[in-house]
Amino acid sequence: MPSTNNHKEIKTTWSDKMKLSRRMLGAAIGAVVATSMATAGLAQSATQSLSSESVIETIKQDGVIRIGLSLFVPWSMRDKNGDLIGFELDVGRKLAEDMGVEVEFVPTAWDGIIPALVAGNFDVIISGMSVTAQRNLTVNFTDPYAFSGLAILANKEMTAGMSMEDLNSPDVTFAARRGATPAVVIAEKFPQATLLLFDEDGASAQEVLNGNAHATMSSQPTPNREAGRNPETLVVMPGELFDPRGEGFALRKGDPDAVNFFNNWIAQQWRSGWLEERHNYWFATEDWADQVSQ
Repeated sequence: MPSTNNHKEIKTTWSDKMKLSRRMLGAAIGAVVATSMATAGLAQSATQSLSSESVIETIKQDGVIRIGLSLFVPWSMRDKNGDLIGFELDVGRKLAEDMGVEVEFVPTAWDGIIPALVAGNFDVIISGMSVTAQRNLTVNFTDPYAFSGLAILANKEMTAGMSMEDLNSPDVTFAARRGATPAVVIAEKFPQATLLLFDEDGASAQEVLNGNAHATMSSQPTPNREAGRNPETLVVMPGELFDPRGEGFALRKGDPDAVNFFNNWIAQQWRSGWLEERHNYWFATEDWADQVSQ
């Protein structure tokens, strides 16, 4: 009899332990599920918060996209009536049309255009801005919507008989737009040369044309066009293009929704051929030249 009672006590104790273990396991699983649900909820909340703070939502609410740009032929310029025309204007208007909103262009000096974006003066920069590591520290870039490279436009008489290596001399003067990529590339490739900086795009070529500078640098097809208009005075230095790279929209950091939307829009315009067609019109022809003052 004693041995039987002891056996029953042992069985009861083991059963109780099994029940307790199952309860503990259930509680543990419940805690894991609850934690997972809480984590998912927090992630969803964070995602919704980021989405609601996107500039895309601001554009939709205001019914207008504000685009910062700097005047730079043929990217953006004023026609004879003072209206803005150019490749960037076509891109901006098409983008606004596809978003179902109005567009407001905000002409801004090139050397202050990134600070103006960061300050919230406009929603995005669409102004032929090359993607560089230095700029990327301050702003985010989309995928490229255009590609270009830089060529040297020189005064034919002042650079007669000179090679590309000869331009890297204290006796040689370059002209460039302040804050633009050509100014940076000239300083890197021709550090010994004197560099004159100007706020206006056309001033650099004018200095070369007037004989006040040996050369300038700008994205093609501008050098070819200027040399074609002034064949007696200007020439494009032969050689490979400098700093070939893509140009992207620039926007404020911390906005993945805007990057996603703009990238998808750019990809669609590449696939449809619209970007290539517009780029060829403005950069490979002068069908638009009679709209602007020479």
